[in-house]
Amino acid sequence: MSHPFKQLGVPADLVQGLEPLGIHKPTKIQADVIPFLLDDGGDLIAQAQTGTGKTAAFGLPLLTKVDPKSDAIQGVVIAPTRELAKQIGKALFRFTKFSDKIFIEVLAGGDPMDRQAAALRRPTQIVVATPGRLLDLIKRKALQLDTVRHLVLDEADEILSMGFRKELSQIIELTKKRTSTWLFSATFPEEVDKLTKGCMGSHPRTVKVDRIHVVNRSIKHLFVQCPRSDKTAWIVDFLERRPNDRGLIFCRTKAGAMGLGRQLEELGYPVDVLQGDLSQKERDKIMRAFRKARIQCLIATDVMARGIHVDDLAFVLHHQLPDQTEYYTHRSGRTARAGKKGLSVVLLDPRERRHLSRLEKELGLSFAETR
Repeated sequence: MSHPFKQLGVPADLVQGLEPLGIHKPTKIQADVIPFLLDDGGDLIAQAQTGTGKTAAFGLPLLTKVDPKSDAIQGVVIAPTRELAKQIGKALFRFTKFSDKIFIEVLAGGDPMDRQAAALRRPTQIVVATPGRLLDLIKRKALQLDTVRHLVLDEADEILSMGFRKELSQIIELTKKRTSTWLFSATFPEEVDKLTKGCMGSHPRTVKVDRIHVVNRSIKHLFVQCPRSDKTAWIVDFLERRPNDRGLIFCRTKAGAMGLGRQLEELGYPVDVLQGDLSQKERDKIMRAFRKARIQCLIATDVMARGIHVDDLAFVLHHQLPDQTEYYTHRSGRTARAGKKGLSVVLLDPRERRHLSRLEKELGLSFAETR
């Protein structure tokens, strides 16, 4: 029987590149969008959570659309953070292990711009970039986008909530000769809807799940009634019971994240804190240590945790509930990636019970109480 990805229309040389990566069976989003993107390849709006395999969903079709004989930039993928851009670049490179050489450059802040400009002098067919760095390099005349045929906006809701609206508009304008725009977003606030109307034709293919199916069903959602003064003790007990599990702890404020980090470090736990005063170099160092499992737990605020894509995280703890419903989806989606199971636990101050009920209603979830 032919390979499931071949049945979707993916060429044999790219399918061969999936095998060593352990990608054998398409996820729902891949099965929904790959045939359309390969066959029609027109405008697409797709709702997809982090960890659902969306990089392959847009990456495999994009690689088939690119002409390796042409040296021009034909595809641009925009990601909200440096970490995600690098991850996408690495995945696209791995997919092409057995196919014609396609050159991919990742352009993100935190890396020397001169080196990126020099790399762009070589043939480059696909660019994966964060919005700010891409525009900086265009200003320096290191690249231009008038040969781009396909624009991919990954995690569009994150890009906009990080304040890149103006930059996105410029990129959309600079790629106006493109034949298609593929937009992926976990949530669809009004700003994302406005963006889709401004950058696509009148009839984009839409693959949306209703809100109730947005949250990954492989995650078990729990809450524990816990006054503020008892939260650190509860976390310590939780970590004691799971010495081999790694995860994320979300705090609502920078001060809260740093305070909790200090307390846990003093108690001897291998944790670190991602907060806004860190330089890119310090942030990279922390993320490297976390990926290599030298840190058991990463403590972060919603803004700083954007773009954390680490497989095999067993749990997400919510020191406080987030300000917005969408943030709960983003937070909890950091666990149970790539088909694995995960745990999301809210440390609930008894006075916040009604906020939890609102989350349950809006996301179609049911939180079980734990101790």
